[in-house]
Order: sequence, then structure tokens, then C-alpha cells
Amino acid sequence: MEIEVLFNKLFNELRDKIHFLEDKPEETIESTLKALWLAASGTPVSAEKAIDTELPALSEIQIKNLNELIRTRLNNIPLAHITKRQNFLGIELITDKRALIPRKETEILGKKALELSLEIASEKNEIKVFDVCCGSGNLGVTVAKLNPKCRVYSSDISDEAIELTKENIDLLNLNNRIEAAQSDMFEAFKTDTYYKNIDLIICNPPYISSAKVVKMDSEIALNEPSLAFDGGMLGIKIIQKLINEAPLFLTNKGWLVFEVGVGQGDFVGKLLEKTKQFQQIGSVSDDAGNVRVVFAQKYFEE
Repeated sequence: MEIEVLFNKLFNELRDKIHFLEDKPEETIESTLKALWLAASGTPVSAEKAIDTELPALSEIQIKNLNELIRTRLNNIPLAHITKRQNFLGIELITDKRALIPRKETEILGKKALELSLEIASEKNEIKVFDVCCGSGNLGVTVAKLNPKCRVYSSDISDEAIELTKENIDLLNLNNRIEAAQSDMFEAFKTDTYYKNIDLIICNPPYISSAKVVKMDSEIALNEPSLAFDGGMLGIKIIQKLINEAPLFLTNKGWLVFEVGVGQGDFVGKLLEKTKQFQQIGSVSDDAGNVRVVFAQKYFEE
């Protein structure tokens, strides 16, 4: 069957059956079908990369595989878990059930972290970056890939997430500049080697309240680790710990930058002010005007 004929047939069949999540805007009928098609052909790519990738002709066995992958997707299995790929700031990464699937909204954090790293790198030959709650490692590996002056330390409480981070480090050939270790945030790094020696701390913490986690869409709840979402009763348990402990590790002019949930920005900004450890406290909003990233520089005297 010709590529165009088969594609259009499957496209029309999917139109009324497939369910999309708001936090994955890159996933459309077209990008989903193309990504599944490429996975069936033996070339796994993300939905984002699939859009601009030419589709190959499929053998009868590959067409059968494609139909199986489509059925899997219609059973609410995330596309990124089927293809094992997700694009983050233009970089293809491995993804699966071991960690949160990197979202488009987190690219706001990635861009701000990269901007700060480049600013710091303009004054130093090497900068030390800490990616806390690293998940799949997307923030740390992306900053390291795009800023060659970065040496990154990645931590996550989940052993499985650290395994996935290491696979992404290998994928991008960054073993010489990134170390990943299982740790409850900073715990495994509480030594003089790291105290007051980190130029930039990045974090995408769990920030959804426990009550809301149990009500999440089944595509998320049944396939992504709740540990990556659950921020405690008010959703700020991990953020509070991050704010309290970050000053122990930051250099005098070091920066802390992290993602927050919709509606948390102002309160989190006040938490930073209350510590009297930070200055130049600021935020970055999404296209809808919601504060999604908060950043602050460790206080220092001129």
C-alpha cells in the first residue's frame, strides 16, 4: 500500500479515537501517527522530530507492528513510552516509565537555566551545575550539551530515574562532564567538596498537592511515577527544602532556578525573600501569564 494512502487511512481512523493531554501540545494526530510509523520501521524518534522526518515505506510485518503500536497508544499508553523518545530543547532523549516525561512547559526552565549558565560561563572557564530531582536527566544533560563549560551533578531519590539519566548521559556522550547519583535531593553531596562550590542549581521539583495527584488523568497516573508529581499536602514540600538547603551549596554569586506550579509563584518568591539568603529574585511566565519559573541569586556583599 502506498505511504500516503495508508497514512491517510490511519489518520482518519485515529481522528475520533485518540485522547491528547494539554501538557503535551507537540502531540497531534499527525505527529503521533508519524512517530508510531517511524517506531514501527525501526527508527524511534519523538513526536516533535517525527513531524519533519520523511516516512519510509513499510513491509507487511512493519504495517502489522504499526497497527499494534496504534492500539497500544489508544489504550492510553504515553506516546513517549512507546517510541522511547522525547524531544527537549531540540535534543532527543530516552524516556520510559522510570521517570517523568519531559514536558514543553519545562523548556521554560531549561531556557532560563541555559541563559544563567552562559552568563556565569562568560566569567569562568568551568562552571559547576547541580540538577536536583533530575528525573530523566533532561535539564542537566541539555545544559551540559549546549554549554560546554558546564560540569553537572545530577541527583534523584529514585534509583530507576538515575539509571535513565545515565542512559541519556551515554546517549549524548557526556560521561566526562556529568555525574549522576541516587540521593534524596542534596543528601549524598553534603561534603566540603560541594559546599559553597556550585554556581547554578536547577530543579524541576514535584509541586502538585497530594490531593490532586490522585485525580490526575489515567494516562499520567498509571504510567508515570507519582513521586515525580507529589509535592506534599500543599505542593511545596520539596520546594521549601530546596530553598532552605540551596544556600549551603551555592557560591556567593550562584543562582538557584526552579519550576513552580500555576499559582505558586508569588508565595514561593516570598519564601525566598524570607530566608534573607537571596537577591535578584525574579520569575519567568508562560504564554498565558502564569509564573512557571522562579530564580534567585545567592546574596553577596560587593
